[in-house]
Amino acid sequence: MKRTELSGGVRERLVRLPVPYEHHYGVLPLPLPEEGIPLEEITALHSQAQLALGQADEIARSLPDPYQISRILSRREAVSSSAMEGTHSTLDELLIADEDDDQGGQAVRQVRDYALALERFVPSALTKGRQIFQVDLIQNLHRSVLGHDASYRDTPGDFRQEVVWIGGNGHIAYSVYNPPPPAEVPHLLEETLDYMREDGMQMMTQSLITRMALAHAHFEAVHPFRDGNGRVGRLLLPLMMAAEKHIPLYLSPYIELHKQAYYAALKQAQQKLNWLPLIGFVSNAIVQTVQELRITREALRTLNAAWLTRRSFRKGSAALRALDILRDYPVLTAPRLGTLLSITPPAAHTAISQLCQAGILRERTGYARNRIYVADEVLGILNRPFAEDPIIPGSGTQV
Repeated sequence: MKRTELSGGVRERLVRLPVPYEHHYGVLPLPLPEEGIPLEEITALHSQAQLALGQADEIARSLPDPYQISRILSRREAVSSSAMEGTHSTLDELLIADEDDDQGGQAVRQVRDYALALERFVPSALTKGRQIFQVDLIQNLHRSVLGHDASYRDTPGDFRQEVVWIGGNGHIAYSVYNPPPPAEVPHLLEETLDYMREDGMQMMTQSLITRMALAHAHFEAVHPFRDGNGRVGRLLLPLMMAAEKHIPLYLSPYIELHKQAYYAALKQAQQKLNWLPLIGFVSNAIVQTVQELRITREALRTLNAAWLTRRSFRKGSAALRALDILRDYPVLTAPRLGTLLSITPPAAHTAISQLCQAGILRERTGYARNRIYVADEVLGILNRPFAEDPIIPGSGTQV
């Protein structure tokens, strides 16, 4: 870590690291500012992001449950956030594992744990508001995402007891940033959480978007765990939105696509206390994620209309009702469909047979029992690269 790359305020917070790294220094992150942050050249972009948050809330209000969490969006978030840390899975693998726990290896289980953490903690954030941001939340999030990582050397949820550094290809002498010594982690993390939770001036002088950017930078600078900090830090972003009663947006697909800009913005915040690049990045992520949400919803509506032309569906039939289910469950079993529609096993099998005949579902296992069915066209829309236009198969339509 080069001192010349640190701003004066950051250099003043350097402390010597413990042995065997006593010739190097770590940074004690400054308490986050409570005053307003002049947005200067990103004012227009920030305003667009605030408008996009409102648009996402409007979309949520059109759903039966205004805070409905799409299991597909949470799983795409898990795939992208985990991939940035070197744990790779696919949306298809994740959805198959939801139907059959025996499918998929350790990487799939780790990524699925991330998605399940969202399903567990976002509703808590909606209920508890900002008071959810306590030390035990951070530890529980870490336990949730590292519980199936056999290579993790510490106990998941326990704060690190060793020196860590960012960058450097394994050698601290070439690091980009050195987080604080282990002994400093607990009280510095409390500063992060106080900023996120308490009714300080920042709640009046800074927007939610600004606070998301600053809290994320501070958490990553504290780096409370040996590994998994990036995943926990990105989990906190939708939780902050949910705690303010906004529909939670999942930003990791955008972050993964623009990860070099993300790392550069974090570096500016942590090394220079220059917050604007990261506030601008989060603003852009929100704008583009809401745009992606609108495009995806429209593509799924177009696909549904195309499905209705493939066969004559009896009004109120299980097969017709199943079409709406497939948006959130494009991979399912007959028992799953039966549970979701509250129908008997024979009725579920009949509905699936009709959907297979119409080319809407495909059986993927080849088994006589425990069959898993896939709506390939839905997966094609949901699993496309971020910002790539969806194509409706068979309709010639590009949305």
